Amino acid sequence: MNTVSIPDGQVKLGGELHVPENANGIVLFAHGSGSSRFSPRNTYVAKVLQQHGMGTLLFDLLTEEEDKNYETRFDISLLARRLIAATDWVKGGMTGLKLGYFGASTGAAAALLAAATADNKIAAIVSRGGRPDLAGKTALSRVKSPTLLIVGSHDYGVIELNQEAYELMNCEKMMVLIEGATHLFEEPGTLEQAAKSAAAWFASHFNADQAKDES
Repeated sequence: MNTVSIPDGQVKLGGELHVPENANGIVLFAHGSGSSRFSPRNTYVAKVLQQHGMGTLLFDLLTEEEDKNYETRFDISLLARRLIAATDWVKGGMTGLKLGYFGASTGAAAALLAAATADNKIAAIVSRGGRPDLAGKTALSRVKSPTLLIVGSHDYGVIELNQEAYELMNCEKMMVLIEGATHLFEEPGTLEQAAKSAAAWFASHFNADQAKDES
């Protein structure tokens, strides 16, 4: 695990990068509002992905000063721009690796908005307890990356928002309900199920994308 610094203009964002030997892809994590690269849930998911041979980058979408502003935490355009900056940074140093996004809460909206950018080719996206609706109808309709929406079966209100976003998406997509889980997946075994679903989704699309490139 390497601590890294990711530039976005004059801003430097702290990150934790882990790339296993022979990794065929790297997943960039976009955390939810009020969280950071040290989010225990995202850290857990990252470890599961690493065990499946994938690289991970957990990084701060906001500086400490920016994170003190409640409105900034919900500035999806800014969060998406930071994710794009991290994507460009990864592309500059690790060419050849497939890229994936894992977003939680508002981070899911940032991931989808970033992926909707024309020159931003993302092999797969996973949203956990996300707010994809906050990406906006236009961005959702433009996402081309295969997207998995993971929602807790007891995350009432958020389920409906995910269903509405799902209907607006024109890409390969799937929505999975984790039985018994609420918004933070704190119930025993629920985060593990979410992580396994995410790993399977990324593995399938990283490998499929690679096979297509080699054919």
